[in-house]
Amino acid sequence: MERRLAAILVTDMVGYSRLRGLDEEGTIVRQRTHRNEVFDPRVAQHGGRIFKTTGDGMLVEFPSVVDAVKCAMAIQTELNGCDADVSEDRRIRYRIGISLGDIVIDGDDILGDGVNVAARLEGLAEPGGVCISGTVYDHLAGKVDGAFEDAGEQTFKNVPRPVRCWHWRSSQPAVGATNSNCALPLPDKPSIAVLPFNNISGDSDQEYFADGISDDIITDLSKISGLFVIARKSTFIYKGRAADIKQVARELGVRYVVEGSVRKGGAKVRINAQLVDAATANHLWAERYDGELQDIFSLQDQITESIVATLAVTLTRTEQDRAMRKEVGNLRAYDYVLRGNAYHHLMTKDDNVRAKENFEHAIKIDPEYAPAYAGLAWVLVHDFNQWGANSEVLDQALEYAKRAVRLDDSLAKAHMVFGDVYLWTKQNDQAVSEGLKAISLEPSYADGYFALGVFLRYAGRPKEALEEHEKALRFNPMYGHRLYYLTLGHTYFMLKQYDAALAAAHQAASHGSDHFSIHRSFAMAYAQLGCEDEARRHAEQVLRINPNFSIQAWAQRLPYKSKSDLDHFIDGMRKAGLPE
Repeated sequence: MERRLAAILVTDMVGYSRLRGLDEEGTIVRQRTHRNEVFDPRVAQHGGRIFKTTGDGMLVEFPSVVDAVKCAMAIQTELNGCDADVSEDRRIRYRIGISLGDIVIDGDDILGDGVNVAARLEGLAEPGGVCISGTVYDHLAGKVDGAFEDAGEQTFKNVPRPVRCWHWRSSQPAVGATNSNCALPLPDKPSIAVLPFNNISGDSDQEYFADGISDDIITDLSKISGLFVIARKSTFIYKGRAADIKQVARELGVRYVVEGSVRKGGAKVRINAQLVDAATANHLWAERYDGELQDIFSLQDQITESIVATLAVTLTRTEQDRAMRKEVGNLRAYDYVLRGNAYHHLMTKDDNVRAKENFEHAIKIDPEYAPAYAGLAWVLVHDFNQWGANSEVLDQALEYAKRAVRLDDSLAKAHMVFGDVYLWTKQNDQAVSEGLKAISLEPSYADGYFALGVFLRYAGRPKEALEEHEKALRFNPMYGHRLYYLTLGHTYFMLKQYDAALAAAHQAASHGSDHFSIHRSFAMAYAQLGCEDEARRHAEQVLRINPNFSIQAWAQRLPYKSKSDLDHFIDGMRKAGLPE
C-alpha cells in the first residue's frame, strides 16, 4: 500500500433517490451526459484521477490543491446552466467537498483522513456549491478567482479535531440583488450617494463621530422628496477604501457623489465636503466649514442646503417647515447617540447591548432627546426578534417609541420603530400606518421601506410587501445583511413562489451562511418543492445551531394577522421535519 499527501474531491448528486423516483430513465440519461461532457473532461484538464464512482457521486485525487479547487468551480459553473429549462423539483445539482490530507492507496481505492474529511465537507456544501477545508483555503491565496465565505469550525464524526470550513457557490438566480457588473438605471430625479467622511482627527476613537456626521447628512437629504439618496449601509462599504467616484456611482446607480472629511479637536470641528458629478468627474461644489462643536447642527445644515441649491432641488412647503432641526440640549447626549448608532449598525448581540447602554446614557443626560428614545426602542425590539428576549422588552420598547414620537413627530426613525413595536405586539394595521408615516417623512429611507414591507407581509398583503422590499433594495443596493434577503424570501414563500424563496435564501446565505434562520428558510422552501432530502438536511442544521428549536415556540412569536398565513409557514417547517 502506498501513502501520500493529496487533495481529495468528493462529489454527490443532491436528492438522487427522489429524482430517480420521479423520472428514473431521464435522471440516468442526464447524469451520464453530465459525466461525459463535464466531469470527465474537467477532471482530466486539471490533472485529477477518478478513483471511485457510485450511482450518484465520485471520489477524485489531485496532486495539486489549486487544481482540485479550480476543477470543482469549473464543474459547478458549467453545470449551473445545464438544467435551466427543467423545473426546480427535477433539476440535478451536485455538492462538492475538497480536503488536503494523508491518504492510503489500496488497489483501486483510496482511504485515510483526507477522504473522510472531504466526504464530510461535501455534506455541508450547498447544492451547486463547493465546501473546502481551512487547510485547502490557506493554499489558494492569489491563485484562484472566487469568493469564499468562512463558515467557522465544524466537528465531524470520526475526525479528531474541528475543521474550519469555507463555502463557494456557483451563480444563483439573483433575487432583488444588484450585479455590480451592470450599471443600475438612474432614477428620474437627482440621485446622490454620501460616502463616509474620513476621520482626520489623528484619533481613531473619533471614527464614530465622522461616521455620525455622514449619517446625519444622509438622513437630512433623505427627507427631501426631490432627491434620491442611497442608504448609509450601502455607501459605508466604501469606508477606508480609495474610491473611484465613477465606479461608485455606477455600482450604486447615482449621478452625484458627496465625499469629505471631519477633524474634531477639543471644542472645535472642521468639515470639508465636496459634491462631484460622477458622469464628468467635475467638482460642482466644495467648501470648508469651521466652527465650535456646539454649532455642529448648523454646519450640517449648511452642507445640506449647499447640495440642494447646487442641484436646484425645489423643497415642498412641508420640507421647508422641517428644515430647522430640533437641536439636542446637550452635545454629550448627541455624542452618546452617535456611539449607540455605531454599535447598533454592527448587528451583533454584544454590540446591541453596547448600543443600549449608550442610548440610556444619552437619555440620562437629556431626557427630552427623541433620537435616543428611538434608538433605545429599536435595540429592545431587536433583543426580542433577533435574540429571543422575553416579550416584556416589547412593553419597554413601546413606551420609548411613544416617547420618541411625542418629542419629535417629524422623526421618521421614531415612526418606523413605533411600527416595529406594533408589529411584534400583533397590532398589524397600526404597524402599517406607522410605516407609511415613516417613509412620508423620509422618502429615501431604505430601512423604512424594508420595515413597511415586513409590516405588510404580516398583515396579509404580500404583493404590496414585495414592492416595498424592492424599493428598499434599490435605495440600499450594496447592503448584504441576511435579514433583507430572508425577509424577501419569506414574502416569496407567502406568495407560494418557492423557487424565488429558495433563491433569496441563497442570497441570505452568501451574507451569513450558518445562521439557523437561513437553514430554516432553505428547509421550508425545499420541503414545499418536494426536495425532501435537502429539506431534512437543512432542518438538521437548524437543530445543530439551535437545539431547542420547536415549531410551536417559534410560531407563537410570529405576528401574522391571518391564521391561514401562519399555518402556511408552519406547514413548510413541519414538512421539513422540524420538531413540533
